[in-house]
Parts: sequence; structure tokens; C-alpha cells
Amino acid sequence: MGAEERWRELRAQGAQIDAGARAASGRRHLEAGREGTSAAKSLGVVWVECPHSVVSAGLVQALEKRATVHQGPKPPEDVPSCVILCANSHEGLSERVEFYREHSPDAPPVVVFGPQLDLPLARDALQAGASGFVHAEMMPDQLVRALAVAARGELVAPRELLGYVLTKDYSSDLGALSVRQREILGYVVEGLSNAEIGRRLYVSESTIKQHLRSVYKVLGVSNRTEAAKTMRDAARGV
Repeated sequence: MGAEERWRELRAQGAQIDAGARAASGRRHLEAGREGTSAAKSLGVVWVECPHSVVSAGLVQALEKRATVHQGPKPPEDVPSCVILCANSHEGLSERVEFYREHSPDAPPVVVFGPQLDLPLARDALQAGASGFVHAEMMPDQLVRALAVAARGELVAPRELLGYVLTKDYSSDLGALSVRQREILGYVVEGLSNAEIGRRLYVSESTIKQHLRSVYKVLGVSNRTEAAKTMRDAARGV
């Protein structure tokens, strides 16, 4: 075989290798894209039962990076991780929450969405059986975190609801907490970690842990989940 023929053969082999490498790279990028999409959609399907408006458009936009959003009165094909139910008033709230709770045999959690921080509406939503209350004044990351908590089967409530509950004398145990302890417990109910609470309050994580240990003792519970449940139960009048 001459030098020229040998060169042509090597070039052909090189082209085949390059083509194979490009194909493999393309597959890796596609797989990575799929994995990234899967990770980004960690909330799964979220059913938004709200009339089309500027507010609901903002709600959908806030969720689209982390969820597959289905909007409208008809249920989605796939079982949703949660249902967001828009409510501007207390009228018929219990019936609406009950309807969506019984709509699916898997009973996805129902989270009531209000136009603003409305503590009486939040209390009534929880008492009606909703798994939580969120509102249009929340930041997108707060909203996503709240829905993730609800999707895990936990109740979601504004931390301000604790103070409102105390004014209604729902729980003497909660009333025994200090102002700082109530504030920290409110953040726990929102789903924040000890480190995140510490950053919000400009104190160390160990300080947050010390406060929570005192909260557990006052409430007669053993961990943050039970402490948050005590507050949520009080909000629901349980």
C-alpha cells in the first residue's frame, strides 16, 4: 500500500472515530438534559385550579421551573403532587376543599392560594382540611418550598399565623413560648432548616438549636416535626 493510500485510510478511520465521539457526546448531552429536566421538575405535576388572571399567570410562572403545571377545572392525566385552590373569600371554602380532597383516590394535598396574607382565611383553610395556605405576596422560592413541604404530606402555614392563633387563645402551651421561640417555630412551620433560620435572624445555627430544644420542652414534644404539628393543629382548632 502506497503512502497516499495509507493516508486516505487513516483519515477515513479518524473520521469514523470523530463521528462516533460526536454521537456519544450528543447522547450524553441529551441524557444530561433529561436528568436536569427531571431534577428541575422535582414537584411533579401541580394542579392549579384558579381562573386565568394576571395573578394566576404569575403563580404559574413561579412554578414552571420546578413543576409541570396543569391549570383549569379539569383534572390532569397524571396524579398531581398537590392541588392549588384559589380563594378570595371564606364563602364555600370548606366545600371546595373537601371536593378536591375527594376528587382523587390518592387524595393529593390541597393548598389554598390567597391574594394576600390573610390570617383568618389561612386559619379557615386549615380548619377546612387544606394542607396549607400560600399567598400572592410570597417570593417564588418561598412558594416552591411551601409546596414541597405540602407534597411531603406536611401542613404549610404562614409563620404569622402563630401570633394570630395565640390572640385567639387556641393553646396555652404555645402561649408559654417566648417571642423569639415563637418566631423560630414559625420559620420551622415554613419548612426552613436551622441554618436558614439562623441566616434570617443573624444568629448561629447552634443558637437556633438551643431555642428549639427549649420549645420542645415547653410543648412536650421531642423534635421539630412534632413542634410544627402542635402549631398547625392549634391553627386548625384540633
